[in-house]
Amino acid sequence: MKTAEATAATTTVLSPGYKRSPKSNGKVNGTAAKKTGVNHGNGGDISNGKASFMKWTLDDVVYVAKYHRLPCFFAAWFLFFIYVEYTLRMVPDSSPPFDLGFVVTRSFHRALASWPELNSLLAALNTVFVAMQSVYIIGTWVVEGRPRATISALFMFTCRGILGYSTQLPLPQEFVGSGMDFPVGNVSFFLFYSGHVAGSVIASLDMRRMQRWELAWLFDILNVLQAVRLLGTRGHYTIDLAVGVGAGILFDSLAGKYIESRRKSAVASGTMKLG
Repeated sequence: MKTAEATAATTTVLSPGYKRSPKSNGKVNGTAAKKTGVNHGNGGDISNGKASFMKWTLDDVVYVAKYHRLPCFFAAWFLFFIYVEYTLRMVPDSSPPFDLGFVVTRSFHRALASWPELNSLLAALNTVFVAMQSVYIIGTWVVEGRPRATISALFMFTCRGILGYSTQLPLPQEFVGSGMDFPVGNVSFFLFYSGHVAGSVIASLDMRRMQRWELAWLFDILNVLQAVRLLGTRGHYTIDLAVGVGAGILFDSLAGKYIESRRKSAVASGTMKLG
């Protein structure tokens, strides 16, 4: 648990008005914190009538650029994509969607389309990988007694069903299916978002929590190869795969919060089982 001093340091260091004393050994300069009015749990103090930015100086700007390079990096990309968005020529409704992943995997797509045996082999291997994910995620609950990954998958697939039905994207015109793929038999499926990718991320995160590093890295590598294959077969758009990664991380976090909330509730009510 953070101390009050650590909490103040965390709040203050992200403010441009924060200055670190050369003799403080990493501790918050109390004078500077009071001067900038950000040494508070609610993120600041405007009781003096001045907004935070009115107290910023050139030194503050230099400090942010020097010690907060990642937010500055994203700020630059934010400005760049504002320009791209407002100057981009929209895709006509008579044309298929533009997908950068399809462009990158064009040669791989031609190979799969012209070589059905290779496509079926990769589809079968991908189906095995999906089975590995499923066995691991369910096994963490029924064998190890740890329900977080299973609950996370339930959250994720429920949300995927809602979103996938709400916005039903058209199947890419160049889709290359296989009877060996999952779902087996080329039945209909939701494009947005990729449950394959999200499930892999959920399993990998659980492996890392349990310090099963080699297995986690194996799943990550197989997940990348799976994503490349899905783009090559036109089985998913790039956005489906990217959101699948985010969904895996998000629902793993939500499942953890859910379990923690239930644990606290059980402790408070005295119904928590020990051992």
